[in-house]
Amino acid sequence: MTDAVARLAVEQRGPQTVLRFAGRLDAEGAGLVWRPTLRAARGASGLTFDLGGVVHCDMAGAALLAAAEAVQGGTATLDSPPAQLESLLDRARAASRQVPHAAPPPAAAPLARLRGALGVVSDGIAFLGELAFAWVRLPVRRKMLRPADLLRYADQAGVRALPLVLLLGYLMGLILAFQSAIPMRRFGADLFVANLVAISLLRELGPLLSAVILAGRTGSAFAAEIGTMKVNEEIDALTTMGLDPVTMLVLPRLIAAMLVMPALALALDLAGLLGMATVMNAFGFPLVTIAHQVQSAATASDLFGGLFKGLCFGAAVAAIGCRAGLSTGVGPRAVGLSATAAVVGGIVSTILLDGLFALMFYRLGL
Repeated sequence: MTDAVARLAVEQRGPQTVLRFAGRLDAEGAGLVWRPTLRAARGASGLTFDLGGVVHCDMAGAALLAAAEAVQGGTATLDSPPAQLESLLDRARAASRQVPHAAPPPAAAPLARLRGALGVVSDGIAFLGELAFAWVRLPVRRKMLRPADLLRYADQAGVRALPLVLLLGYLMGLILAFQSAIPMRRFGADLFVANLVAISLLRELGPLLSAVILAGRTGSAFAAEIGTMKVNEEIDALTTMGLDPVTMLVLPRLIAAMLVMPALALALDLAGLLGMATVMNAFGFPLVTIAHQVQSAATASDLFGGLFKGLCFGAAVAAIGCRAGLSTGVGPRAVGLSATAAVVGGIVSTILLDGLFALMFYRLGL
């Protein structure tokens, strides 16, 4: 056998268990005798390392000796150790004695979540303050708000979303009319399906579904665009040049979303009424009768109330998308996480605002 092969012999000298090593205690040699060493050290009342036959020992060998001491539960006696082995063994002992970080107590988890939620709320309030300050300073910084950007964002949020809005509105009106006509026909009230669908679309579904489309298409796009600029340090460059990122990046997107959302909601309403008319006409009702039912059921307050909701929904979706982009972190997943946060936040805020408007309209008798 050559010196390159590690060897282990176990002897018993009274209460002491002697582990006699020979050869090279490097990564390869320590791996060969690792299990026999730990098996011999386990349960020993005393431990001695006879290292007279060791020709080389590195940190792997020192880790083996430290592991044997940890299994035995004490400190071994070194017999004829090679040069520098004691310093390596001290380092291995110190590493093995390091206590892992204890998990936080169960009571700390809710507090950490509460602090995180408060941090999110405070960041949102700070962003609203910056947005309000940018609106106030807009007459002074009007050159930072470029009309070309405003038109481009309006085209991205409104014109390009129009086919999807029309398709969704038509299918929604079709489904609502068909599903409502079947149970209402039992009572001879299938004519009033037109009233039901018209009020549902104008007051609730039109602005709500348009806001969901805006959050999925445009809110995520706003977050991804601004987030990419944040990762590439372009926003820091704007700040260094004395330009306000909120005025240049957030306000054009916010204004564009607020302008196009009432138009999208109106387009979805009209497409939904057309889908409802298709079903009602197939059931034998003439278009004149359907139009008369819609006019008698829906009022101007229903229409303008829904358009006002769409305006507020568009502002919420655009603001949340831009805020998610500005708060983008670092790393390859940061932009994707910002886009996801923009979509989820936009949809949740839209639903919360819709519930608030429903309560407010009920109190006002609208």
